[in-house]
Amino acid sequence: MNDEEAIELLLQERSNGREGCFCLTVQAQGLQPMQALRLYRAKDAIEKLFHSLKGEIEVGPLRVRRDDAVHGAVLLTFIAQVFVCLTRILVKPVQHMATKFIVAALQSLTATVESLIDGRKRRVYSNFNAINTAILADFLAET
Repeated sequence: MNDEEAIELLLQERSNGREGCFCLTVQAQGLQPMQALRLYRAKDAIEKLFHSLKGEIEVGPLRVRRDDAVHGAVLLTFIAQVFVCLTRILVKPVQHMATKFIVAALQSLTATVESLIDGRKRRVYSNFNAINTAILADFLAET
């Protein structure tokens, strides 16, 4: 069966319009099949990063007027994403955890600062769970 016959078979007998699959062709670009697959997978990784930045780190539309403000916002979101990635590398319990769960666990932490009569400050940390405790284990050991 040649390519045209295979495509016709798929369209007529196997297609219900909801497959979500497509064929990568490389002739027009002059790429080798493995090069095209590498490019496609790289595109997928970038799309997942943007999905994470928008949906999980919660970067909204950049409503600013100056280029340096846009660059600053992008830099901050990139740094946030780097911290999440490093957390996945360094903290075993969260290695395969979605960004939204890591962020939610860290956002639930509460720090209360109480000023004492003698001028000292007392800090009370609360709302710990297994995830944020694992992430902050070294910091908590020092405090």
